[in-house]
Amino acid sequence: MIIFGTKGYLYQLAILTLVCGQCGNPAAHTLRKRVTKFTLFFVPLFPISTKYLTQCTFCGAEQKVTKEQAEQLQAQSASGDGGQTYGQPQQQHRF
Repeated sequence: MIIFGTKGYLYQLAILTLVCGQCGNPAAHTLRKRVTKFTLFFVPLFPISTKYLTQCTFCGAEQKVTKEQAEQLQAQSASGDGGQTYGQPQQQHRF
C-alpha cells in the first residue's frame, strides 16, 4: 500500500502598509507565499504549486500577486519603506 498526498505550507514574507483594493483603507498587508508539496508516506518531497498573495489585515481581502511583484514588494519592505520581513513557515492545516 502506497500512501501519498499533499501538504500545504504558508510562509509570511513581509508586512507592508498598502491601500487595500477592496475596502480602500491604508492598512497593513501580509505578503505570503503558499507552497503545496507532494508527500509520499507523509514525507514532503517536492513542491507542486507555489502562489504569492497579499492579505489586508483590516478587511481580510486576499489578492494574488506574481512572483516578480512579490519579490519587488519584499525588496521594498527590506529597504525600510515601513515593513518587516519574515521567512518562517507557518503550518497550513487541512482538515
